[in-house]
Amino acid sequence: MTGVLVIEDDDRIRLSLVLALEDEGYEARGVATAEEGLVEQRSRPAETVLVDLMLPGVDGFECIRRLRRHDGVPIVVVSARDDTHDIVAALEAGADDYLVKPVAIKELSARLRALRRRARAAEPTTDMPTLVFGDLEIVPDAGEVRLRGTPVAVTRTEFRLLCELAQHPGRILSRQQLLQRVWDHTVGDERLVDVHVGRLRQKIEPDTAKPRHLLTVRGLGYKLQR
Repeated sequence: MTGVLVIEDDDRIRLSLVLALEDEGYEARGVATAEEGLVEQRSRPAETVLVDLMLPGVDGFECIRRLRRHDGVPIVVVSARDDTHDIVAALEAGADDYLVKPVAIKELSARLRALRRRARAAEPTTDMPTLVFGDLEIVPDAGEVRLRGTPVAVTRTEFRLLCELAQHPGRILSRQQLLQRVWDHTVGDERLVDVHVGRLRQKIEPDTAKPRHLLTVRGLGYKLQR
C-alpha cells in the first residue's frame, strides 16, 4: 500500500479523491487545511502529498514551500487553476507535478505510480560511479549532489533529472525525452522540465545567467557539460 495525503478544503472533492484512491489500492487520508497537512505529514509521513492551491489560511504555494524545507516527499498539485503563472509558481515552490481539475482518477493513479518509479530510480545505487563535472559531483551510491565538496539539497525529481543528464555528458536531450525518462510521461507539459532545470541551476550554477554545466541548446533541449 502507498500512503497518500490529500490536502483539499472542499469536503466533497477531498472525500471523492480519498475514496477513489482507496479503490485504486492506495492508503489515503485527507485534511482540509495546509496547517493540518503540515502537522499530519510530520507525525505520519505519507509517501506522496496532493495539494490544492486555493486553501484557506496558508495557501497551497506556501504549503509546498514549507513541506520542501524539511521533506523530499513527492508533491502533486491538484488545482482548478490552469494559468501558466500559477503552474510555474507551484513548480518553482517545489511541486513535482501538476494536474488541473477535474482530474480523472486513472490519470492521477498513473502519475502516482510514475512518481513511485522515479523515487525508486533516485534511491542510492552502487550501479553507477560518481559522475564529475568540474566542481560538480553526482554521487548515485549516496544519493547526493556536491558542489565544491559541499552537499547540495535537491529533491528526488531534481536528482533524477540531473542523473539522467549526467549519464549522457555533452549530449542534448529534448524536453520530451526528459519528460519520458524522468517523469515517465509519454505526453506532458514541457514546463515541468523547464522549471526543474531552472531550480537546479539556482543550486548548482554560480551564475544562472551564464551556466557552466547545465546548458540550454535553443530549440533542441538541455545538456550537462563538463
